[in-house]
Amino acid sequence: MASEPEKKPVIIVGAGLAGLVAAFELSRQNVPTLILDQENAGSLGGQAFWSLGGIFCVDSAEQRRMGIKDSRELAMRDWFSSARFDREKEDCWPRKWAEAFVNFATDEMESYVKARGIGFLFNVGWAERGDGRADGHGNSVPRFHVTWGTGPEVVRVFAEPVKEAEKKGIVEFKFRHMVDEVIVDEKTGRAVGVKGRVLEPDDSPRGVKTSRTVIGGFEIYGSAVLVSSGGIGGNVEKVKSVWPVDRLGPKVPDNFVIGVPAHVDGRMIDIAETAGANIINRDRMWHYTEGLANWDPIWPGHGIRVLPAPSSLWLDATGKRLPPFLYPGCDTLATLKHICSTGYDYTWFITDQSIVAREFALSGSEQNPDITGKSLWQFFNQRILSSKGTTPVQKFVQHGVDFVVRDNLQDLVKGMNELVSTVPGAPQLNYAQILEVVETRDGQFMNTYSKDAQAMLIHSARTYWADKRSRIAPPHRLLDVEKHGPLIAVRMNLLTRKTLGGIETNLDSNVMRADGTPFPGLYAAGEAAGFGGGGVHGYSSLEGTFLGGCIFSGRAAGRAMAREVLGAAVDGRSGLARL
Repeated sequence: MASEPEKKPVIIVGAGLAGLVAAFELSRQNVPTLILDQENAGSLGGQAFWSLGGIFCVDSAEQRRMGIKDSRELAMRDWFSSARFDREKEDCWPRKWAEAFVNFATDEMESYVKARGIGFLFNVGWAERGDGRADGHGNSVPRFHVTWGTGPEVVRVFAEPVKEAEKKGIVEFKFRHMVDEVIVDEKTGRAVGVKGRVLEPDDSPRGVKTSRTVIGGFEIYGSAVLVSSGGIGGNVEKVKSVWPVDRLGPKVPDNFVIGVPAHVDGRMIDIAETAGANIINRDRMWHYTEGLANWDPIWPGHGIRVLPAPSSLWLDATGKRLPPFLYPGCDTLATLKHICSTGYDYTWFITDQSIVAREFALSGSEQNPDITGKSLWQFFNQRILSSKGTTPVQKFVQHGVDFVVRDNLQDLVKGMNELVSTVPGAPQLNYAQILEVVETRDGQFMNTYSKDAQAMLIHSARTYWADKRSRIAPPHRLLDVEKHGPLIAVRMNLLTRKTLGGIETNLDSNVMRADGTPFPGLYAAGEAAGFGGGGVHGYSSLEGTFLGGCIFSGRAAGRAMAREVLGAAVDGRSGLARL
């Protein structure tokens, strides 16, 4: 009796979160899978490993426990108000993905990740608090669910079952394999494999820039190809080349700190385009305005974002206060646009020890060892009881090049001027002007009521009892140095991070061609696909949606490819496997 022909594997290019989720779904159906990645095995999980682990859920058990009233309708309104989809053709699939994602975040996200073993912190975070309009950008309620264990835990719960499948021979990994081409069958137009270069072994630690010395080549054929290789945030020149000057001008910023490792270079997006994939919404990006140069860097230009609560006084490079509603933690891209219009690439926070201790959280798993290490004792000791803040925050205050700490405002301004004295074209701040701005701000904190929008925001935000207890400092005057000092100034840099556009896909994560037809055999998920459809966020993110987008799009891709390989019926609505 003749033996059955060996099944060609599904090929996944990129071993980040989206690729792992797809592999997990494929392994559940015993579909042979080959995962390629240009980095070494120590980088499994990609950017997700470095994340805080925030996941966007709607009407979750944690929200209900905290007394938060959320709903599908409210989340949908927030999403579409923030996305501002306005492109008839390029926003066709992103609109469908947005609706599907909010439904998934409401109906299945919580149960799906908890079934894998993820747990959330008891308090739900309130990111992107909005632009002050009910029909504008932002989250109406807290939805940022921090994973207990942060990014490494999110990676672990999907990586472990995939590694178990590897032991069974269902999954195979090939690291240090850099794909250069998607192979397309000339007769059928189907993606049938990939070819590229084998890089020399490099055991550098996770995140460290690795060698690109080539030692060989490869050509591999499979039953389908998934591109899940990430975005362009580690490639500053590429970020600059697609910078939307019309929206975030009038010029491209000169300087950034870098929020992702160097291997997040966007190569596979261009390679997919060369093969025939349609790339849309290239000009949509998500970069942060509160970046710090890492005093202990891992990758080139390594930047860390401050996740601020709303109390710090935010000034532009010339010392002018940012206008309403550009307050810390409110509207990232509107603030980015304003900063770019000033002609400078940095701003200033003027704050104090009380605010820094309570309100400065740092992005990244390595900057939150208490949550990453699942230490309740450290969590309560450093975030609830400490007057100094977490240990990583204290180290940044002590060692960070962007921090100035002084006992009075005059010396603080002097130190701020000294910090930027070597920066070409940086303006020198005028003490009298800064004093007037600070005293005007402080005058609005003499009472529990105020005409100042930032003061009103702080008072309103503290009605959420979790923020009042652990996240937002009691309202006070910055010049009350005896009680809340010393004063601290922080230079905030622009920080590259996420690609919001990318490879256009339908709801099965099947890549679309420019003529609107599906690309047979080619799929895309995660950031390479704009987290779904080629731009599920539209112009703005609500946060907690990047990991969630990788999970949702990777899940859709894995299930769709399993259906295709196994010959099962394809559900035209997508997203739900019929296996």
